[in-house]
Amino acid sequence: MKSAQALRLGMKDMQILPVPRQRAHLKKPTWIIVLVSLVSMFLVCAYVYPPHNSAACYVFSSHGCKGISNWLPPAPARELTDDEMASRVVIRDILSTPLIVSQKPKIAFLFLTPSALPFERLWDKFFQGHEGRFSVYVHASKDKPVHFSRYFINREIRSDKVVWGKISMVDAERRLLANALQDADNHHFVLLSESCIPLRDFDYVYNYLMYTNISFVDCFEDPGPHGSGRYSEHMLPEVEKKDFRKGAQWFTMKRQHALIIMADGLYYSKFRDYCRPGMEGKKNCYSDEHYLPTFFHMLDPSGIANWSVTHVDWSEGKWHPKSYTAQDVTYELMKNITLITESMHVTSDERKEVQIRQCLWNGNERPCYLFARKFLPETLDNLLYLFPNYTMI
Repeated sequence: MKSAQALRLGMKDMQILPVPRQRAHLKKPTWIIVLVSLVSMFLVCAYVYPPHNSAACYVFSSHGCKGISNWLPPAPARELTDDEMASRVVIRDILSTPLIVSQKPKIAFLFLTPSALPFERLWDKFFQGHEGRFSVYVHASKDKPVHFSRYFINREIRSDKVVWGKISMVDAERRLLANALQDADNHHFVLLSESCIPLRDFDYVYNYLMYTNISFVDCFEDPGPHGSGRYSEHMLPEVEKKDFRKGAQWFTMKRQHALIIMADGLYYSKFRDYCRPGMEGKKNCYSDEHYLPTFFHMLDPSGIANWSVTHVDWSEGKWHPKSYTAQDVTYELMKNITLITESMHVTSDERKEVQIRQCLWNGNERPCYLFARKFLPETLDNLLYLFPNYTMI
């Protein structure tokens, strides 16, 4: 009797225990599956249709669109066209071929000028005593200059008309490089305008350029209307918008880089045909500001410094940099320019982002600038007077 009561009591106790339901057991995995599906759909959409609005990017990531792209697998590599393959093979071989160092390596100074060189006397002072360590080439696009310095006499090359903002400016640069490359002793090449002046003495410039293995080509990313806003989709597939760069044209360049510019026909033709004033009825694209920065960013980004060793002052916010007058040229001005150790770029979009880059020479902080522009002819006397002093700062 007692055992029957105990059995009934045990069964009664069992009835009050909660019985797990199948629906409750499935609830948690179901929500996990739904959540994972939503996240997966978001990532796939972000990968296929990346957001272009910066505000939309920051909704999902404090790092903007770049933060989102870091979550995603890399996009599949685009198959190169036949022309690209051929071009890159040649460029790769040139860059990988060791330079045969001559017994007397020289710097080639390439002057791109319409006619006269107002600072020829200053450059004469700069070159004196360093014969055999430099070459001079002059591209005069309008009138043949009358020279006063023996270093410039008979140094003109065959020149052609140059129009500001057009491909003829790049053509003149390539023409200067082609002439200078004929001399196997020329190891480094410096492009200068008629308004350029030296900021340092010759030995300083020579050592700065000869004992580093990079070229000083200006290059930065500008998402604004005067940067990637000038890009044309006609440059596809070889030049993509993400690779389009901007920079000042005044470069210094090692010999291998000068050679690959002369070997290039593919990328040059893209800028010749699709980067010019009045493109598509509304864009003004200037090849001399975009061809070389984009070319080197795509093909040898680690081989350039991303800043120019020629200083210009854009603080006035005009289409052209500040032009220095005789009154401007003082010892204090020259000292301030020669002591600058950071290069600065400002984007042309609404944000006006200031991009500051420390100037490193072989990994060490050094002054950025060896040359400067734009100096008016009236500054010559002041510069001749100050030259021995400011170059020793």
